[in-house]
Amino acid sequence: MEKLIVENIVSGYGKGTDIVKEVSLELERGSFACILGANGCGKTTLLKTILGLIPARKGLVSCGGVNILGLKEPERAKYIAYIPQAHSSPFPFTVEDVVRMGRTPHLGQLSMEKKEDIEIANTCMEQVGILHLAKIPYTQLSGGQQQLVIIARALAQESSFLVMDEPCSNLDYRNQYHVLGQIKELCVTMGLGVLMVTHDPSHCFFAAHRVLLMEKGRVLVKGEPKKVMTKENLERLYGLPVIVAPLMEEGEENMVCIPQKRKTIIN
Repeated sequence: MEKLIVENIVSGYGKGTDIVKEVSLELERGSFACILGANGCGKTTLLKTILGLIPARKGLVSCGGVNILGLKEPERAKYIAYIPQAHSSPFPFTVEDVVRMGRTPHLGQLSMEKKEDIEIANTCMEQVGILHLAKIPYTQLSGGQQQLVIIARALAQESSFLVMDEPCSNLDYRNQYHVLGQIKELCVTMGLGVLMVTHDPSHCFFAAHRVLLMEKGRVLVKGEPKKVMTKENLERLYGLPVIVAPLMEEGEENMVCIPQKRKTIIN
């Protein structure tokens, strides 16, 4: 099965100190992985390195055996699609215009989009439930709707993997889990590999098959959410006393993480 493989990545900005230090991970198609850690631990820097937005000082990122760091951006976009925290357009493009921009990596420098490209964009809008918004200006949508448009645009790239940097950070509670639910479903039905940075342990318990905990630029531990997102590990990450406990609902065990009341912050 096709994999996204990150091997011993070291990276930072300019000539400064290393921020990401010897990080490795593997992500299969159809698997949802989350990166969790405190502010400044290197999560976003790691994503930018994987995406080729900043150079790796050491290490390799490959997809299906191809070194994607050695590719130009249009070619790399065929392997990995990027969903940022939030996106704003200064121009009133319609929803279908924004989604069809995802087809750019598949077009030649001077070529026009074909009927196939339009059909793919329409299918992607339908998959995330926004086809009825196709003619609406993107700027008139709610934050949750805009994020679904960006997801549809990423799907239109027909990449094997989605990389997301806190895609729910600007959404209300309902829309956070609506967006996560849509991505989780697409992960299964389309066989996408998803790598998401988040600050919220609840997002990991809700969506992730695997979790990578980062601390000071390194991997603290990685594995299944229930096994690695323990009280001890989360308190170490955040310096905050927490309760991690199972919650039974209709015979299914779900995990919850909440801060402990009347407890001081751990030094």
